[in-house]
Amino acid sequence: MKINMPDDAKLIIRTLEDNGFECFAVGGCIRDSILEKTVNDWDFTTSATPDEILKSFDSYTTVDIGKKYGTICVVVNGKNYEITTYRTEDNYSDSRHPDSVSFSKNLLDDLSRRDFTVNAMAYNDSIGLVDEYGGIDDLKLGVIRCIGDPDVRFSEDALRILRALRFASVYGFSIESNTSQSILRNRNNLSLIAPERINKEFSKLLCGNTVDFILRRYKDVIAVFIPEITCMFSFDQNNKHHNKDLWRHTVSAVKNTTPDEILRIAMLLHDIGKPMTVQTDSLGVSHFPQHQKLSSAMATTILKRLRFPSYYLNDVRILIEHHDDRLEPDRAMIKRYMRDLGSDMVSMLLDIQRADILAQSSYKRVEKLNTLDEVHTLYLDILNNDECYSLDTLAVNGKDIIHLGVQSGEKIGLILNTLLDKVIDDEVENIKEELVACALTLI
Repeated sequence: MKINMPDDAKLIIRTLEDNGFECFAVGGCIRDSILEKTVNDWDFTTSATPDEILKSFDSYTTVDIGKKYGTICVVVNGKNYEITTYRTEDNYSDSRHPDSVSFSKNLLDDLSRRDFTVNAMAYNDSIGLVDEYGGIDDLKLGVIRCIGDPDVRFSEDALRILRALRFASVYGFSIESNTSQSILRNRNNLSLIAPERINKEFSKLLCGNTVDFILRRYKDVIAVFIPEITCMFSFDQNNKHHNKDLWRHTVSAVKNTTPDEILRIAMLLHDIGKPMTVQTDSLGVSHFPQHQKLSSAMATTILKRLRFPSYYLNDVRILIEHHDDRLEPDRAMIKRYMRDLGSDMVSMLLDIQRADILAQSSYKRVEKLNTLDEVHTLYLDILNNDECYSLDTLAVNGKDIIHLGVQSGEKIGLILNTLLDKVIDDEVENIKEELVACALTLI
C-alpha cells in the first residue's frame, strides 16, 4: 500500500534514515490517509533516542516537549512535527502518564503500547505499511478495537474510553464487544481525568455522524462527568408535543442540529432543567414553566466545571434561554431579536429550534416548521437588504446627537435607542436627515 505523504513528512523520515535510524509516520495520520480524509498532523516514531533526534536535526529549530518520554518537536517550514522514540511503558498511576518509560529499537514494541488497532499502523516509503494488529481489517469493518486487553488499555489512560466513543461517533464505526464491555466496566475511571482533556474529546464526539447511537448506548459513560443528565433518563414528558422520553428527545435534537460544537452542546443541555420544573395540570398533562432558565443555569455550571472557554458559556446560555421562544414571521420582531442577540446568534437559534421541533412528536410539526421557515426567510431578507436592526447600522451615531447639543452620555444612548426602535417599527426611515429631525423632537 502506498500512502501519499507531504514533502515535510518525507524529509523528516529521510533525515533520520540518512543518519542510520528507522523512522515511520504513525497513528492517526496513517488511519486518516487510508480513509482518504484530510490529515492535519503528521506524527513520527523512530529508533533514534531523543538526543539522536536532536543531533540529526541540529540545523532545525527543535523543542523539548517531553524528552523524558521520548518526544521531540522539530520545526520544518514553520510547522511543528512530533517525533517520538520507540518505547515501552510501565504502570500509569495517574491514569495519564506512564510511571516509567524504556526506549526500544523495535517498532513493534512501540506499536503494542498504543490504544486501538486503527491507530497502531506505521508507514514509510522504504518498508511500506506495518500493520501488526489488523488495523486495516478493522478500518474496512468499521470497528474500534483495543490492542490487547482493553481493561489494561483503559487503566493506562482512562481518556481512551472517551477517545473510543469519539472515534466511533466521528467515523460511524462500531465498538468491538470486548472493548465496549470494558468501556462500561471502567467508565468511572474518567473521574480521574482532567476536565480540559475531557471537554476536548467530548466536543468532537458530539459533532460525529453517529452521535445519537453513542449517546444512547453509552449514556452512563457520559454521566460520569455530566451526572446531571441522569435525571433525563426515562423521564416521561407526558405532553402531546412529545412522543419520546426526555433523553431520547435530547439525543434526537442533538443529531438534528448542525454539527457545530456550541450548537450541539446547547442541544445536549437545552432541557436538562425540565425534571426539576415539572408541573402536572388537572388533566394530567405535564408542563415545565421556566425550564429554560434553570437549564441555562445548569449548563453554565456544567461547562464551567469542564473548563469550557468563556465564549462557549455565553453562547450556550443565550441559546438555551431562548430555545423555546416562539418567533413569528414579523419583521420588527425578528429585527429586535437580531438587535438584542446579534444576527449570528439568531441564525444559531433558528438552527436549534428546527432541531428541537424535529425531535418532538408530529403534533403541529408541519405548522411549527412552516412558521420557522417564514421567520428564516425574513431573517435572510433583512440581512440581504442591509436593513437596519442595530445601532451599528443606524444612519446616525453619538457624534451626530452631540452636534444637536446633547452632552449627557446616558441621554445620547436613550435617543439613539429610541431612534432605532422607530426605524425597526417603520415609523421613520433609516436616513440621516430624517433621523436628525426625529432626534430634535426627543431632546
